[in-house]
Amino acid sequence: MTTLNKAGTYKLGHRTVNRLGYGAMQLAGPGVFGPPKDPAAARAVLREAIAAGVNHIDTSDFYGPHVTNQTIREALHPYPDDLVIVTKISARRGADASWIPAMSPQELTQALHDNLRNLGLDAIEVVNFRSMHGIHGPAEGSIEPQLTVLADLQRKGLIRHIGLSNVTATQVAEGRSICDIVCVQNQYNLAHRDDDAMIDALARDGIPYVPFFPLGGFTPLQSSTLSEVAKRIGATPMQVALAWLLRRSPNILLIPGTSSVGHLRENLAAAELELPDDAMEALNGIAARSETHAAAH
Repeated sequence: MTTLNKAGTYKLGHRTVNRLGYGAMQLAGPGVFGPPKDPAAARAVLREAIAAGVNHIDTSDFYGPHVTNQTIREALHPYPDDLVIVTKISARRGADASWIPAMSPQELTQALHDNLRNLGLDAIEVVNFRSMHGIHGPAEGSIEPQLTVLADLQRKGLIRHIGLSNVTATQVAEGRSICDIVCVQNQYNLAHRDDDAMIDALARDGIPYVPFFPLGGFTPLQSSTLSEVAKRIGATPMQVALAWLLRRSPNILLIPGTSSVGHLRENLAAAELELPDDAMEALNGIAARSETHAAAH
């Protein structure tokens, strides 16, 4: 069994979680839509994660929709006392599996109640507002109206803490002027490093940064450097990519997702991987090379 403790812990809201957690998005069907091919296998992955020491699960009711949260409840309810479940709201799914902004006060309130019902909870530890000013990446625009709604739901006791997702540095600053922000969740990995400055700024203030698509998402990371480092230290490329994130900054919390128990064990084993300095140096160069390559095209 993997020792998650080796990756360390970090404060998330009022709770302390292991830095290696689990993202539940892949438990839904293809395209994060509809039921999983094998519901029993999906429940088995969740139970294995908890048995391995995972105490931070990231989810959303628009995964499926409803499927992922219902699967979490079926597999794990009543929940372990130390489990922190984090969800996100601000979108809904069309019948064609499209992602549709749902940021009105009524839609945000309804989304929260859907999460509470499907997870079987009276309150959710952390709710991330996912900005839909840009659907596929952060885009500027005020998030004040939506955070005001979340802050009101927090006062009512339905949300314990508020986080942000898919946001710019300007929006993080705006959010922090409205309410306490306990985490920021954006795309970040070895090859996609737009948030380097944001991560360091949040670390100075003790705020967790939670990278989504830590392994590249729907297009897995491909790099000869990554493969070479992995071969040299006897690990898989994906384990090395996760270990690099853990070493990148102490405030990074990981939520790699998978629908396979085998992949889950492989991901969690990254907690035990120690990257030598020369490996870190080689890996740090991947983003610069990918940017040069993109510019050349």
